[in-house]
Amino acid sequence: MSSSSKTIVWFRRDLRIDDNPALAAAARDGSVFPVYIWCPKEEEQFYPGRVSRWWLKQSLAHLEQSLKSLGAEFVLIKTHSTLSALLDCIKATGATKLVFNHLYDPVSLVRDHNIKEKLAEAGISVRSYNGDLLYEPWEIYDEKGQAFTTFDAYWDKCLNMQMEPISFLPPWRLVQVAVTGTVERCSIEDLGLENETEKASNALLGRAWSPGWGSADKAITEFVEHNLCDYSRSRLKVGGNSTSLLSPYLHFGELSVRKVFQSARMKQILWRREQNSQGEESVTLFLKAVGLREYSRYLTFNFPFTHERPLLSNLKYLPWNADVNRFKAWRQGRTGYPLVDAGMRELWATGWIHNRIRVIVSSFAVKFLLLPWRWGMKYFWDTLLDADLECDILGWQYISGSLPDGHELERLDSPQIQGSKFDPEGEYVRQWLPELARMPTEWIHHPWDAPHTVLKAAGVELGLNYPKPIIDIDIAREHLREAIFKMWEMEAAAKAATSDGMNEEVFDNSIGIETSAIPKVILKENSSCPTYSSNDQRVPSFQNGNNGSLHRKRAKCVEEERLPADKSNNHNKQTGTSRGEEDLCSTAESSASKRQSISRMSFSVPRSCSLSDGRPMQECELSDMKQSWQEKIDLEQTSSKNGN
Repeated sequence: MSSSSKTIVWFRRDLRIDDNPALAAAARDGSVFPVYIWCPKEEEQFYPGRVSRWWLKQSLAHLEQSLKSLGAEFVLIKTHSTLSALLDCIKATGATKLVFNHLYDPVSLVRDHNIKEKLAEAGISVRSYNGDLLYEPWEIYDEKGQAFTTFDAYWDKCLNMQMEPISFLPPWRLVQVAVTGTVERCSIEDLGLENETEKASNALLGRAWSPGWGSADKAITEFVEHNLCDYSRSRLKVGGNSTSLLSPYLHFGELSVRKVFQSARMKQILWRREQNSQGEESVTLFLKAVGLREYSRYLTFNFPFTHERPLLSNLKYLPWNADVNRFKAWRQGRTGYPLVDAGMRELWATGWIHNRIRVIVSSFAVKFLLLPWRWGMKYFWDTLLDADLECDILGWQYISGSLPDGHELERLDSPQIQGSKFDPEGEYVRQWLPELARMPTEWIHHPWDAPHTVLKAAGVELGLNYPKPIIDIDIAREHLREAIFKMWEMEAAAKAATSDGMNEEVFDNSIGIETSAIPKVILKENSSCPTYSSNDQRVPSFQNGNNGSLHRKRAKCVEEERLPADKSNNHNKQTGTSRGEEDLCSTAESSASKRQSISRMSFSVPRSCSLSDGRPMQECELSDMKQSWQEKIDLEQTSSKNGN
């Protein structure tokens, strides 16, 4: 490429100088025009929350200074159309090329694909790069060429693939493209990421966090050198800084995931030589957390509908309880379950909670209160400092039983037992629930069982200064069981109606009860995209025909009854036949047809309840299933009460 090449570098969630493949390629080819485009209209339902916008503002300011020190001006634009803004930049600079790093959420996939098409029509070369993942989603498939639907199988494949230690060194100097036309740029303040009413609260965030790629570099070094070795023991402590705290830096692309992975791997090799088994285990567990982030992008790329409906489609029949008052009590930390309430109050106050607490509070919302999982997903998006759509989707689908390897839908964990396990001294609860600060440790996680004299001495008046439990655990278990039975019945009825030739349609029970509309994502069937890079972004596509199916999960005892012994362990790997175009999901396909060996079969999510031999479930069989499942629930209930 000629040194006179003029390239627009479009920054998004890759706000760093170090190991930035798009920036490195542009700097190598000639002069650059770095730009960040803020388009609130295109964010729609997923407009970032207050704390997330605060982080973005600080990160942009840090990157602006870094680019300035290298000789380039960082151009910030606020617009109603990203495409129009890019075209204006091209016109004003005479640039002939656009580069950027990939994003994998469904909204970005559609937008990026459309932008590439329009710019190609205008004669602009568009190149995009992998600056966010260890492996692209279209590089990881099973032996049949199909996308993985369980994390362990996916991550095992990743760990066994050869990885070249590639790192893009930061440019030591940048040449700014001369601007001959007009670009409606603005200052960071003019972007409107923070209003006056938010500044007082946001000021507190600066005491605990230091956004920016420079701070990210220090954070990974500090963690790897001083805290990684103890990660296997400390990661389950719900209070304090017991985890890496790197997720905000990774979300905004201030830190390269390649750097994180390679830094941890180097330590693991060293500790293996030193026979430091704890250090080795810590790295394995930490890299699994990195792998879950990778997997979140893998799922949303291959199944781009997962931000609006579950991967296992049987859950569309679950009768969610769209109770706004209960949702409010959960959000405000007023459920009467101390560990849940402490977590929700910490989230509201700081924009951050430990991953274990995220699991506990989300499980409570879905299993105890039967609130639609998409409500919780959206609330986390609005309030988390490290709000990440793909991770948000993975977490809530996992906890609601919507994934083949997620929590069983019938699993209901007692917050009392969880509190005794993860906050044994009650320090975390006391920190965030001052009204329970004087409660003895023995009763801190279940104050409703405490004697009146204990409550009085602690200054606790249940129902007055601290709420009584919003629902009894036994009643919650009964409601969950009834909801699952109802789901099975509706699923069986839907299949029976279909097999009889009737055209009955059963709709998702959570549709129409969302707090606000979730944007629809429609991907073009034609996966070709006019780009000019062999490493370019692929796009998902919908395919018709007979496709493999993802089977829904049932209680283990039911599975063992219904499946032959030699097949029970492989139930989730079986495939079925698609029942209609509405059931079709998508697999990733190469727009350049790079992987001709990959199967073009897509995945369908079955919308029926059937036995292993494919017969529709009859009423007597459903009754037997209920009885079996009831026995399991009774056993779990007894075990839970005994504290096991």
